[in-house]
Amino acid sequence: MSHLPARTRLQRGALSFLAVLLMGMTAAHALELNQATEAQLDGLRGLGPSSTARILKARESGAFQDWSDFMARVKGIKAPTATKLSSQGLTVNGVTFTAPEK
Repeated sequence: MSHLPARTRLQRGALSFLAVLLMGMTAAHALELNQATEAQLDGLRGLGPSSTARILKARESGAFQDWSDFMARVKGIKAPTATKLSSQGLTVNGVTFTAPEK
């Protein structure tokens, strides 16, 4: 049996639960590029209004097939930007970006 008071054990348990919950929410916070709204795209670090406009314009021609297609069709999106966007939960057809090996 623990030597900590019941209240302290309860507080620690609650904090552990919240930490696990927050980690799960972060992992579940995927944003699909082909369905993202202008506001959602603007909310990503690394995209400004002009980048968002280029993405939405390119998407009018059809859904992005994969990250390579996205980077080829949208000026200014290269591997470093794709890495940053993917780390924030952005996916293309449910797939996160993996930088090509050098």
